[in-house]
Amino acid sequence: MNTNHQASFTEKELMNDLLASEKQVTSAYNVGITEASCQNLRQHLTTCLNDSQQIQYDIFNAMQQRGWYQTKQAQAQDVQSAQTKFNQMKNDLQ
Repeated sequence: MNTNHQASFTEKELMNDLLASEKQVTSAYNVGITEASCQNLRQHLTTCLNDSQQIQYDIFNAMQQRGWYQTKQAQAQDVQSAQTKFNQMKNDLQ
């Protein structure tokens, strides 16, 4: 009996999985940074977070170039509205 069953994933499926994994990794680094009391550890985790975010962007960009991750272009009015909203929130917190 042949028990050599091998799952075959498409490149798109693998990249989707990689992107989801990187999102989880960056989330975990964020938690680690906010909970670390040692400055050296915080700096190391921040470096790891930045590296992970770059990897995540590279995967996203590759998927977008292949048409596998579609985003819509934000309208200038929507961008301005978001900036105003978050600037107001920032001012309220100060």
